[in-house]
This record gives sequence, C-alpha cells and structure tokens, in this order.
Amino acid sequence: MRGRVEGHEVTVGRFPDALPDALARAKAEAEAEGRTAVVVARDGVALGVLTVADAIKETSAEAVRGLRALGLRPVLLTGDNRAVAEAVAGAVGIAAGDVIAEVLPEEKVAVVRRLQSEGRTVAMVGDGVNDAAALATADLGLAMGTGTDAAIEASDLTLVRGDLRVAADAIRLSRRTLSTIKGNLVWAFGYNVAALPLAAAGLLNPMIAGAAMAFSSVFVVTNSLRLRAFS
Repeated sequence: MRGRVEGHEVTVGRFPDALPDALARAKAEAEAEGRTAVVVARDGVALGVLTVADAIKETSAEAVRGLRALGLRPVLLTGDNRAVAEAVAGAVGIAAGDVIAEVLPEEKVAVVRRLQSEGRTVAMVGDGVNDAAALATADLGLAMGTGTDAAIEASDLTLVRGDLRVAADAIRLSRRTLSTIKGNLVWAFGYNVAALPLAAAGLLNPMIAGAAMAFSSVFVVTNSLRLRAFS
C-alpha cells in the first residue's frame, strides 16, 4: 500500500530494497518464527517492521490427517513468504515439498492449472478475495463460510463452519452420495433389463411385475435415506 501522509510517501508491504541490519534481523526472526513481516517505509527509507501472524487452529492438523486418510495429497498454496509457509506447514503436518509460497492470485491459478495438466484432480479450499480465481479454476472449489463473498461466489461448495475438518467431511459425504446413486441406478436398470424381456414374452405375471416395481421404489428410497445416518 502506498499513500501520502503530510507530504511524505509512505509505503507498507514487501519492501524490495535492502534493509538496515537491525530491521533485516527483525524481519528474519519474525519469518523464522512463522510470522509475516511487513515493512513500513517513508520516502523510500525503511522505518520499521510490523509482524503479524494467524493463529493455527487446533483442528488444522487433524484436518490434514483426515484429507490424507481419504487418499488426498494436501498442498499449502499461499502468498506468504516461504519461511512462514514452511513453519505453518510443519505445524499441521504438510511436507515442505508440498509448500508453494510467495504466489500472487494469478500465480495460484497457474499452479492449479499446472497440477491439472499433470492429470491431477484439484480441490481448492480458500476464504479470501485472492483465492477466488483459483477456486473457480479448480475441479472442486470449497469456500469457507467465514470467508469473503468473492470466495463463496467463486466456489462450488460452501463450508458453513470455519473448520477445515469439514472439507474432509464434505468429500466423504460426496463419495458416499455418489456410491448411493450408482447403487440405485444399478438396481433400477437391472430390474428393467431383466423384467422387460420377460414381460414382452408374456412370461411375467403382472401381479409379480407390480410388486417388483413397488419393491424397487422402496429399495431406492430406503437406500438413499441411509445417507441421513452420515456423521
């Protein structure tokens, strides 16, 4: 960010020029501790370093384990610097080789497309404006309900709770639902494939056919209602 304050140009953000030793040390220490360092400068001269950090939720490591249990490979994709990203990744159980840091919003899209070009199916979880384009590009975009409207609008699915564990639950429920749909289709098509030739040949009693059709409907509904027991 840039602005004019009392006739001076003030800059807050990533300062590209060399910093004084004291500020460089402060910036390096903050990043080594997993915090983001923001430099404040006036008229091109660095004056100080602000450090900010997101508290890692206690459930995040459990969420990563849950995703791995589903056969998925978690990747941390962030605009923060690499030191901060690797510190966070280490805390939640993501390998350093699966950390992609210091990327701009359009670079997040490029990463998603690169993974897709490698034959991977990509699910993206995000909550910010800078995640919106990548959420829209991914095969499955999941927005945190506690995030921005832009992210929610760009996603395929909104997770109402701000808990990453819900992402694994959503995928498990989706897989269970798809399995149920396939089971229903197999039963419905199987019934018709077997019954139609028999009925056409006059070998199927209409009473039996009616009972079988009713049982088929009951089976499909009952099989679908099993999803209510999902937890």
